Amino acid sequence: MGERWDAGDIPDQGGRLAVVTGANSGLGLVTARELARHGARVVLACRNRERGEAALKEVTEAASGPAPELEELDLADLSSVRSFADRLAAGGEELDLLINNAGVMAPPRRRTADGFELQFGTNHLGHFALTKLLLPLMEGREDARVVTLSSTAHRMGRIAFDNLNGDRRYFRWNAYGQSKLANLLFALELDRRLRASGSTVKSLAAHPGYAATNLQSAAAPLVDRLLMRLGNLVIAQNDEMGALPVLYAARPVGPDVGTALEPGGRGGAARIPEARPAEQGRARRGHRSPAVGRERGAHRRSVRLRSSRTATGRVVRS
Repeated sequence: MGERWDAGDIPDQGGRLAVVTGANSGLGLVTARELARHGARVVLACRNRERGEAALKEVTEAASGPAPELEELDLADLSSVRSFADRLAAGGEELDLLINNAGVMAPPRRRTADGFELQFGTNHLGHFALTKLLLPLMEGREDARVVTLSSTAHRMGRIAFDNLNGDRRYFRWNAYGQSKLANLLFALELDRRLRASGSTVKSLAAHPGYAATNLQSAAAPLVDRLLMRLGNLVIAQNDEMGALPVLYAARPVGPDVGTALEPGGRGGAARIPEARPAEQGRARRGHRSPAVGRERGAHRRSVRLRSSRTATGRVVRS
């Protein structure tokens, strides 16, 4: 068995600036808190300022370095995305870490402020625009990283280029899977383009497996919320464990670029991750998602986080 790793083993983050979207709760809050605990200066980018204030207090109490900051960011409104990026740039900031975490899951049919289907617009297009605007602040920084959260739902996703907005037909779970597949494709294509251009910035994808967070109850209809609440009680891991693949990817000396980190085990649920390189993980092949297999070459690696049921809460790296 190889070296063990958990959030306590995150290396010193002193001198690094991190932006975490959706940091008011769940995986985003855990990620922001742990980065701050290890010395990073963290900007909590939140849509709901009231909930963001409560999260800011928790992150501040854990911080061992510069005081965390709270900024408003609504990924469903591209003018808000641009305003956030402009404010960060106006301060002359140099960014080391962008965690594209925020998202919505399976709400009734709605649109963003710019007219896009809500899930595709928030989960993918909002983060796409944010990353594009912030990349100039990251260029030249040693081991700057963009970590984009996907989901096991990418496996049921298919990019409907002829129906991206769901105008002709709409099923909320298909739309969610499409947005998560788009996140994965974006992270891997961004990596390819950054490497081709000789950029210092790295791009990785990660997903938490089945983690119990408020995402399951924030927008979905009542029946879905009840079923997911039951799933959270029976098979889900907590948000502390769900954040581990994200934190592992965000380390200054982390996994190879062009990789996707995921927990293993059936469904990625209630498991302790074990990192193992694979020549071609399910995320890379697409797992019944033609868009991934068609657009990604087999030469790139994914990193699969295998798991075993233990009480240690530690990642085992083989």
